[in-house]
Amino acid sequence: MIKTLNSKSKNFDLTLDKLLLERKNKIQLSSISVTKIIKDVKKNGDKAILKYEKKFNKNNIIIPTSKQINKSISLLDKKVKKAIDLSYNRIYKFHLLQKKKLSNISYTDKLKNKLEYKYTPLESVAIYVPGSTVSYPSSVLMNAIPALVAGVKRIIMINPGQKGKQNSAVLYAAKKCKIKEIYSIGGPSAIAGAAYGTKKIKKVDKIVGPGNLYVTAAKKEVFGDVGIEGMIAGPSEVTIVCDKFSNPEWVASDLIGQAEHDTHAQCILISNSKDIIKKVKIEIFKQLKELPRAAIAKNSILMNGILIHITSKKKIINVVNKISPEHLELNIKDYKNIVNKIKNSGSICVGKYAVMAMTDYNIGSNHVLPTNSSSRYSSGISVNEFNKRISYINISKKGIETLGPSVITLANYEGLVGHAKSVEKRIRRK
Repeated sequence: MIKTLNSKSKNFDLTLDKLLLERKNKIQLSSISVTKIIKDVKKNGDKAILKYEKKFNKNNIIIPTSKQINKSISLLDKKVKKAIDLSYNRIYKFHLLQKKKLSNISYTDKLKNKLEYKYTPLESVAIYVPGSTVSYPSSVLMNAIPALVAGVKRIIMINPGQKGKQNSAVLYAAKKCKIKEIYSIGGPSAIAGAAYGTKKIKKVDKIVGPGNLYVTAAKKEVFGDVGIEGMIAGPSEVTIVCDKFSNPEWVASDLIGQAEHDTHAQCILISNSKDIIKKVKIEIFKQLKELPRAAIAKNSILMNGILIHITSKKKIINVVNKISPEHLELNIKDYKNIVNKIKNSGSICVGKYAVMAMTDYNIGSNHVLPTNSSSRYSSGISVNEFNKRISYINISKKGIETLGPSVITLANYEGLVGHAKSVEKRIRRK
C-alpha cells in the first residue's frame, strides 16, 4: 500500500521526517567499492577502465570512431531528430538569456581604487549521460547547452554503451551540441578517467550530469581534484499539490511519470481533499497496468511514495518547503496565493497544464535539478555553472594611505603581523 499521512495526526511531522530520512538513507551508498575503482584507474589508466567496461557493459571500446558515430546517427528516425532539434533551439534560447544576465562589475571609489568582477568560462567540462540500459538524449542537451552558451572550449561526453554501441539519439544530440570528444564508458571508472586523465582521455576541470548511485558517489569522491555541480543530482523526485478542481487522471499520470525513472525515485501527493487523494490512488494502479516500466514505477511508489492530506494552506506551504523537492507541481486553482511562499524547490510548475514531463524536454528550462532536499541551498544547472568569477583590484596611492592604517590594526589584532608589515611598507613616509 502507498503510505498515507494526515497532517492532523499527533505524530505527523515526526512520521514525515522519518519517511524522508529513510529514503535518503536508502540512496546513500558506501563508497568503499567506488574508491577502489577510482584508485585503480588513477594507477592503471585505460587498462583499468577497459577492465570495468568489459565487466559491467560487455564493452571493449573507449573511443568510438567517427564512422561508428555517423553510421549510428544515420539510422535515427527523422521524427526523433526533429524533436531533438526543437528541444535544442528552445533550451539554447532560454540559456542564452541567462548569459546576458551575467554582467561584469566595474567600480571606482572616491579614493580612485578600482574593483572589478569578471565572469570567465571554464576551460574544459565532462558531461555524464546515463546509458547502457537507458538512453537520455535530453540529458545531453540539458548539460551541454549551458556549457556551450557559457563559452566552454572543450566539452566531452561520457556515455556508456552496451557492447560498444551507443544510442543514436544521444550521439545526434552530442553532435548538435558540437561535442567532438565522445567516450563509450560509464560508471565510477569513467568519472575517474575524466577527473585524473589517462593516455586516451585528457582530464577536465569539471564533471556534471546525472547518474546512478555509483556515479554520484564517484563524483563526490573526486570532488576537490575536479569540480562537480553545486548540488546533488540523484534519483528523481516530484511533489504535487492538488485540490478538488484537479483532474485525478492527470495527477496520477504525473506521479507515475516520475516513478518510472528509478525505484529510488520519490513521488509525493499533497491535497486538502481526501476524495481527490482516493481517486488519484485508484488511477495510479489503473494506469500502472498500461506502463512498459510498470515494475520500476510500482516499486518506486510503494517504497517511497507518500499521499498526504492537509487542510491548512499554511501547513501545505511548510510541508513543501520541508520536503524541498526536485520538481514541484502546483496543480491547484489558487496557486498564485502559494507559489511565492515556496522557497525550496528545484523547479515549480504552476497551473494544470504545467506538467513536469514537459520541463524534462523542450520548454527550455533545465531538468538537471537538486534532489534529496538539496534545493534548500542549491539550484539546477545553468550557464552560471560553467563560469567562474575573478576579482580584479587596483589600489591607488591615496587608497592605501587612507585605508591601510585600519588594515594594519585588524591584521595585528588577528596576530598576522606579516600582513600588517606588507601594508606598512607601502605607506611609510620617507
